[in-house]
This record gives sequence, structure tokens and C-alpha cells, in this order.
Amino acid sequence: MRCPSQIRDENQRIHALNQYGLKDGSPLPSLDSVVRIAAQMFDIPAAAVNMIGSDTVFLAANHGVGDFDNSRDVSFCAHAITQDDVLVVPDTHLDERFHDNPLVTGPANIRFYAGVPLRSPDGHAIGVLCVIDGKPRQAFRQQERENLKGLASLAVDKLELRRLEVATGQGKSDFQKIAVSSPNAIVCFDQDLKITAWNRAATLMFGYSENEAVDRQVEMLMPESNQLAFRQDIERIVASGVPAVNSAVKEVTGLRQDGTRFPIEFSPSCWEEGGRLHFGAILLDVTERRQQAEALMRIAHFDDLTGLSNRTAFVEALADHLKANRPASVLVIDIDGFKDINDTLGYGIGDAILQEVGERLKTVLRACDLVSRISGDTFGVLLSGVGDVFSATSGANDVMAALARPIILDGNEIRITAGCGVAICPSHSTDPDELMANADLALFEAKKSGHGAVSVFVTAMRMAAQARRMYDVELHRAVENEAFELFYQPQIRLKDQKLVGAEALIRWRHPDRGLLLPSAFLPALEVSPLAASVGTWVLDTACAQAAVWQRQGHQIRMGVNLFAAQFRADDLVSRVMTALRTYDLPPGLLELEITENIILDRDDLVLEPLQKLHAAGVGIAFDDFGTGYGSLSLLKRYPLTRIKIDRSFVSTMCEAAKDDAIVSSLIAMAQGCELDVVAEGVETVQQRDWLNDKGCEEGQGFLFGKPVRASEFERLLSGVGMLTGRRA
Repeated sequence: MRCPSQIRDENQRIHALNQYGLKDGSPLPSLDSVVRIAAQMFDIPAAAVNMIGSDTVFLAANHGVGDFDNSRDVSFCAHAITQDDVLVVPDTHLDERFHDNPLVTGPANIRFYAGVPLRSPDGHAIGVLCVIDGKPRQAFRQQERENLKGLASLAVDKLELRRLEVATGQGKSDFQKIAVSSPNAIVCFDQDLKITAWNRAATLMFGYSENEAVDRQVEMLMPESNQLAFRQDIERIVASGVPAVNSAVKEVTGLRQDGTRFPIEFSPSCWEEGGRLHFGAILLDVTERRQQAEALMRIAHFDDLTGLSNRTAFVEALADHLKANRPASVLVIDIDGFKDINDTLGYGIGDAILQEVGERLKTVLRACDLVSRISGDTFGVLLSGVGDVFSATSGANDVMAALARPIILDGNEIRITAGCGVAICPSHSTDPDELMANADLALFEAKKSGHGAVSVFVTAMRMAAQARRMYDVELHRAVENEAFELFYQPQIRLKDQKLVGAEALIRWRHPDRGLLLPSAFLPALEVSPLAASVGTWVLDTACAQAAVWQRQGHQIRMGVNLFAAQFRADDLVSRVMTALRTYDLPPGLLELEITENIILDRDDLVLEPLQKLHAAGVGIAFDDFGTGYGSLSLLKRYPLTRIKIDRSFVSTMCEAAKDDAIVSSLIAMAQGCELDVVAEGVETVQQRDWLNDKGCEEGQGFLFGKPVRASEFERLLSGVGMLTGRRA
């Protein structure tokens, strides 16, 4: 961990911080709106205004920040105050300054940080406005940095009001001294309303120089119509004889020297000195404040890239719609493979695609509908008045058709697909958050169905999601408790019944349900963040076992199934080669099995690593062959060594003429492509003999042996219990 750099002006900085009266670490409620807007603006879970003391830091405002170590040495914000610009840490795990920081490795789990210094009027960094996430963020664009700076300016203004408020309790001289350097217009006057002090900001606001203003009546700063009420307010304070802070805040009309009028907020504070009351007033141009508020509201509710409303505005609009008891449908649309677009074509093209998607959504929908960009590559559509499945689905199909048209950028044709989830009010829910959640569940199902699919929410989806969440917790426990194990099923050469291979098949020793087959948990595991790590464990364990058998004199080819997540991890080749080197296993004794779904989902990420592994001598098998959509073309493109004929064809090929023809064709086609063939699901001698007669080299199925533990498989290797062709 790298500690923050020392600040050259540390003594002056601490002196400036002390002027804000925040030594006790108590929060400043006026800053709450700033951090709340920051969290909404960046769609981020936590935001804070952090003040940096000598040895500790403390939160002046906080949204979503839990307990944390307040030592300055570990503080990200203590680093940020040493910067002139925004400090951005996209991924703390990859940053040498923070990767071992307790705020990263501990319960706080900070993975992303962006912070901008907050400076006193004389330029000292007293604190930081920051946004924090528990997930890394690879992009924090320049516009986002500018937005964070804009919010920091608002925070500085609110802190300045605090500084002046504190000064009122320290007497006239201290107040006037601070007022001179304040960026806000400050006017001091006595109980007779005679101006006693005037700063440069007041000159800029009203046009009077200090010499022209001092000793004149403060009422000259407002039109005659406001003067009586103002004088009466001051007279009431004087009559009470009690100094007060912000005792008579009023929005009045200001009057400049040139006669122009403008709205101001007049906030006098007062103190007693020499038996008389003195006032110091902060004057804020409400016109600027309103413009700033409108700008911040737009930033907080609109996406700066597409110009569409954002998730916050979408949910608010949906809530208003539902309060009016009007039917509505919510569409959640997610672009397929958008990360790959950014990675291969660049963020500039990615941004242009998002802008085009936004434009197409606006043109295809009605004026009464709402389109929002609710996250990076996800859009929301509110179909007003649409409360039936047919109309909602029709609208979703129109959206899908619009997005399917090619996008032309810089003379290049780009095609995208997306998934769409649909939820309908009132039939699916009348609560905006639940309706959004239901649309997200429908989107999950649409994504599973394939590119360009539309799915409408049904109750079973929620039950399935609850089951996935339960499985996710249990899967994490299974990994922690090493509850997975591998079974091995024999692969037999048909012409001589010799055991030539084994397929490694995962099992789960569940504490309550016993030994679970893959069909019970693989669907949940494949979409879990654990998939890649479990896949690596399977690879290592299977290679280690194959190496043991090789040292025993058995040249058994080991088949290992891959997860799609192992390709997304971008280190498959190195992991495979490391496993081969670690266990001293020849590449030819390892065969990696892939399904067509993996290829179709991530064709661009799958082909290159498979080519490298094939070139290194590792076998590549195509599992469940014949059950997908693009098998024939994929045979030509992919570096395969073997195809595995799916059991659904093998089980009925001796009785059904069509399956007979399909299996015969698959065997002949594989032979023509110089690929080996394994038939799965062989259960009878008749099936074995039929396959052998057709030229199929190998078989796998219950006829030859069920999946068993390594110790039992070794009995087959030694010839004990070798099958003789009877049903197993």
C-alpha cells in the first residue's frame, strides 16, 4: 500500500479547514443533496464528501457508505487532495497504490474510486467529493469527470455558506476578514441599515464599488416595493436584542446600479458588538442557482451520451404513471455482446452505436412513450396505455426489427442484436420496482433463447430466479468446502472393445440431497461467476488423474468439458498448457470438449484459443453433435479432431429410419473430414454392432460402463470387471 503524499501547504490547509467548524466530524446536512445527486448521476452505490484532517478523515456527507477505516494513511481521498484534477482508479486490484489497501481487501471492498478536491477560497484542498463502487469500472469518460467537477463546485458553495456561518459567531472583524476572500457577495451593515463592509463579489453582483456602497443604506440593493418589509424584519431582530444566525432569510428582488432587477436570496446573520447589533448578509443570485439546479437535475436525470432520460428518471416516470392507475408495459432491452464491440471496434464506435440505438428507439415508438438508457448497454421503454400481452409484444417486436437494421458508421456496416424482456401493469405488478425487476427476469430468459428474442414475464421466472439465487449461495459453499468431484466414463474402441478414453464428468456431493448429477446444477453453474474457476479445477483434476494413469502404463485419452466462461476469462490457453506442464501430461492425451452453444455465443473469442491448443497437440471434440444449428459450417472453420454423436440419435437409430439415416450421414461426413467419431448413449449390443458396421470408431454409454470414481475406473484399466458387451 502506498501512503498519500505530503501536502506542502499542510499547515495552511489545516488552518483553512478549521474555518468551517467541522472539527467534531459531525455531518453537514446541506451537502446531502450533493452526494445523493452524485450517486444518481453516475448510477453508483456510494458517494461522499470527505474532509481531510491531520491524521484522520471524516464524512461531512454520505450516501451508501458504511463503516470504514478513517485513518488518513489508508484514505483514497487523502491521495485525491494531492491532485489538480479528478483522481480516477478504474480497478483498485490493478493499481499498485491501492491493491493491498485495507479499504480494498477488507469489508469496504472498494474496487472503483473517483474523487475531485474541494478547495477553500484561497486554494487549499480541504476535502474531496468522491464516488465509490464495489465493482471495477473500466471507463470514466471526460464528460463524467466534468460532471463530477460541477457537483464539486456546488459542494464548495455550500461549504462556503458554512464557513461564513461559523464566522458570525467570532465577531465582526473575523466575519469581515473572511468575507473579503469569499466568492459569494457579502454585505455587512449595522442596525441602522448602514453598509459597513462590501466585498468584491458584491461589486460584481450589483455594480457598486466598495467606496460607492459603504456608508449608504443597504435598502438601495432592492426596489422600493421590497424595502418596507425588509426594514421591518431587521427592526424585529433589533427589538428582540438577541443575535441570530440566518434569522431572516428572504427571497427578494435585487436592484443593480444600472437599474436591472434580479431575484436574490438575502440571508443576514447578526452578532452583538459594543452594545449594538451588526449584520452580515450573504446574497445569492437565485437566477444562477435555479439554472444550476436545472442543470444538475438534467445531469441527474438524463444520459449525456444519448440525450435520453436515465434509470432514475425512468423509474420516477413509471411510478407517476402507475399512481395514475393507467396500464403500461415496460420493455428492458440489452444489446448482445456489447463489451466485444468496445473491445474490438473501440469506445468511439461503441458510443456511436448507443446513440444510434437511442435514435431508433425514439423513432419507432409513439410520442407518449418514454425511452431511457438505464445502464451501459441497456435501454428501457415505457409503453403508455399498453396493458395486454399482444400489444406489448407487438411493440417489442417493432423495437427488435428497428435494431436489426444495419448501422453504417464511417462507411462500415455493423449489425447488432439484442434481447428484450417485457413486464405489464397491472397484470404483472403495480409497483414500479417490482415491474422493472420482472422485466429484467424476462430479459434473462430472452437472452437464453438466443439473439433478437423477446420474452414476456411469467411467475415461473421469479421462482426460477429464486432457485438460481439459492443455488448460487450453495455453489459458493460447494467450492469453499471442496464438494465437487469427478467421475470418469469409459470410451471404448468398437472393433476390439479396448478401453481408449475417459470423459471426466463433474458431480456434486450435496450435504442434504446427496450426490447430484450435472443436470441438477450445471445450468446454474454455467451462468455463475464461479464457472471459470470450477472449470479450471475440473481441468487440473482431470489432467492430474490422466497423468497418474499414464505413469501406471495406461495411455488413456482424457476428455474434459469446457465452460463458456473459461473462454471469457481470456487465459484458457495458458491454463491448459500450465496443467499439461505441471502434471507432465502429453498434449495428445487431453481432449477438450465444446458444445455448439459455446461457439455460437462467443465465436470470436473461441476460435483463436482452440486453434492454438490444437496446434500444440491438444484434441478438440465437438460434443452433442447434430443437435444445433450451424454444425456443418462449423466443421469447416474449427480445428476439430473428433465429433461426438448425441445420444438422442443413437438411442433410436436401430428402430427409426430417419435417425438411422442421420447417424449414417454423420459418420460418413466425419470420415470425409478426417475426424474421429464417438457415439454417445450406447446401451445395447445391437447399437454397438450397428455403429461398428457403419465405421464408427468409438462408443460411450452404459453398455460399456457408467461414470465411476477414479478408483473404480482403475479396475477397468487393470482388466478387472471389463465389460463384455452385455447391458451395463
